[in-house]
Amino acid sequence: MFLGGTDLKLDVKGRIAIPSKHREALVSDDGGGRIVITAHPQGCLLVYPVPAWEPIRDQVLCAPSLDPRAARLKRLIIGYAQEEALDSAGRVLVSPELRKYAGLEKDVRLVGQGTHFELWSYERWQVQEQDIMTLTADELPPGFERLAF
Repeated sequence: MFLGGTDLKLDVKGRIAIPSKHREALVSDDGGGRIVITAHPQGCLLVYPVPAWEPIRDQVLCAPSLDPRAARLKRLIIGYAQEEALDSAGRVLVSPELRKYAGLEKDVRLVGQGTHFELWSYERWQVQEQDIMTLTADELPPGFERLAF
């Protein structure tokens, strides 16, 4: 399970070093060290181990192509998806297209989401963090009002 957040830096080749505490989980579960990176509609990237990505991919592909909303999401999520492998140092390349889409330059934030990560430009993450801090009770999604911490 991928939890927590980490500030990282893209190297000059556009790679990030996955924190060592997460590498084993990314390479196990028959993923063979392969991950999928794709675009998220909110301007970040999604980073999945291949086995966790496959059901998401299948679900997206089942959406009706004649529904314009579904077609837009398919174009984004499937159209940007790229399979990459961790190198021996635990680094993974983020393609120029994906870096451009997410506004990734040097400083980035890797945020655990259970089965996957979100990868944010540091600037966009700061905006997200500010939005989180100003969230009011009436803005909570259905069911979250009963959530006890």
